[in-house]
Amino acid sequence: MKKFTRLSMLLALSVALNVIEASLPLFNGYIPGLKLGLANIVTLFIIYQFSLKDAFYVGILRVFLVGILRTGLFSTTFFFSLSGVIFSIICMYLAKNFLKLSIVGVSIVGSIAHSTGQVLTSILLLQMSSMIYYLPWLLLFSIPTGVLVGIICKQLIKFYDEVLSFE
Repeated sequence: MKKFTRLSMLLALSVALNVIEASLPLFNGYIPGLKLGLANIVTLFIIYQFSLKDAFYVGILRVFLVGILRTGLFSTTFFFSLSGVIFSIICMYLAKNFLKLSIVGVSIVGSIAHSTGQVLTSILLLQMSSMIYYLPWLLLFSIPTGVLVGIICKQLIKFYDEVLSFE
């Protein structure tokens, strides 16, 4: 029950971060869809502190809840988010377990994978191969946002481990 409660709280946090982040005008909309990826802090945290399966549950539930609250369930944006989450979770898990990257490295891989998954989905859904030209811009910003998310998650894990040591 304790694990379920913690994962539920993390899900709520990831939804809140996503909604808050949506209100931040990053680069005044010059690059549509460009975000910091703050909700990915939670996903990365779950990969490190819980399991791959838990990361999928929380990530996919987050996309559904944000779809209900903000973007519209089964909208184009919903499918972009869903593909980004699934692709990034798989790539982060592989980077963590097989490439043995640092948490910041894993976060960068996740950020790049998220952007790549979204662009590939946009090409498939919109039937516009020209969307591939959007990818370099997203990848350019994936590195600093991945670093930011990784650093924050590293500190969160450190804090979490300290708190748990007192239980």
